[in-house]
Amino acid sequence: MSNYLITVIGATAIGKTTLSIQLAKHFETEIISSDSRQFYKEMNIGTAVPSSEELEAAKHHFIQNRSIFEAYSVGQFEKDALQKLDTLFLKNNTIIMVGGSGLYTNAVIDGLDYFPEVAPEIRIELNLQLQNNGILKLQNQLKELDPESFSSLEIENPHRLIRALEICIGTGKKYSEFKNKPKAVRNFIPIKIGLFADRTIMYNRINQRVDIMMQQGLLDEAKKLHPYKNLNALQTVGYKELFDYLDGKYTLDIAIEEIKKNTRRFAKRQVTWNKKDTSINWFDFETDISEITAKIESLISLNS
Repeated sequence: MSNYLITVIGATAIGKTTLSIQLAKHFETEIISSDSRQFYKEMNIGTAVPSSEELEAAKHHFIQNRSIFEAYSVGQFEKDALQKLDTLFLKNNTIIMVGGSGLYTNAVIDGLDYFPEVAPEIRIELNLQLQNNGILKLQNQLKELDPESFSSLEIENPHRLIRALEICIGTGKKYSEFKNKPKAVRNFIPIKIGLFADRTIMYNRINQRVDIMMQQGLLDEAKKLHPYKNLNALQTVGYKELFDYLDGKYTLDIAIEEIKKNTRRFAKRQVTWNKKDTSINWFDFETDISEITAKIESLISLNS
């Protein structure tokens, strides 16, 4: 019997968590999170970690299982997730995966791309440029050197931005040129389910989510994390803007608007990233669960 990894994909605040739990209940199975923002136990409100009720409704893995003080790469997550899947497939041949981090999701399904080693001095210099001149200059540099990566990467994330730039500078080739290797061999068949909404609806949902996060105490959470603001895990929308408020760069109202604006930009890039994947089965975010499960079961039947 074949193994199936049903992956729920879509922009932030679109309803992926709710759908993944519904699917886990329907298939009587468990959920793997590939959301890199939700790995860290110190980050709760700002990463929209599933509630205690949601976590009780279905068994989740890779939710708040790391600390912001630990180094954790996408390569290590790929290994950990594959090991966990091997264990879970012994109990059930259908597992759910959900998350908004396209890089982490693709690592599990297709494997990581190979990138050559480059001189470490390049990264040091780029980090100095970031510190001295801000992120915009680096973003413009990537746009010039590699327009494809500029349009698909999370360029608000300085770690990923610098990673792309150091490859471009160190090899003289585009970062995107190294991302076309054959897919890795896996012991499961992926079934990708995507959720979409009209952009106005999506942006309204994002704005409402940010307001709710603030009501839930996101500012207090940011205050506790502020001493560690330079850690890689905290280079995240929702925290960076509040750190700037705490540093006196913004008023609180402006910081909140910046969170909304940057989250909308992030969602737009998620949509751009996902549109390139022709294997995703798309559904409106309000589609009844029965229609989605029927589609999944038909795809399983085709592959049986």
